Amino acid sequence: MLYAILATDVENSLSNRLAARPAHLQRLQQLQNQGRLIIAGPHPAIDSDDPGEAGFSGSLIVAEFESQQDAQTWADADPYNTAGVYAQVIVKAFKKVFPQ
Repeated sequence: MLYAILATDVENSLSNRLAARPAHLQRLQQLQNQGRLIIAGPHPAIDSDDPGEAGFSGSLIVAEFESQQDAQTWADADPYNTAGVYAQVIVKAFKKVFPQ
């Protein structure tokens, strides 16, 4: 089943985000290589593709996991989470309707 992982950053997360980014991307690449990643990316803190020093306010990942507990366990171990980038992480079941 698909799960949405919705994360909200702590204030001034950019330096921690940049430090943990390579490990974070490596885990996402593993999901993609397994054919389980639907979409992933950050939420810019301002209305811009490149927010610069404004940084990001959170992230969205939609991926396939065996159970909500598996998705939660994966999210809990994410380098952004363990590096203190995220203030809150919510994992919710997700039903993809479009695109078909």
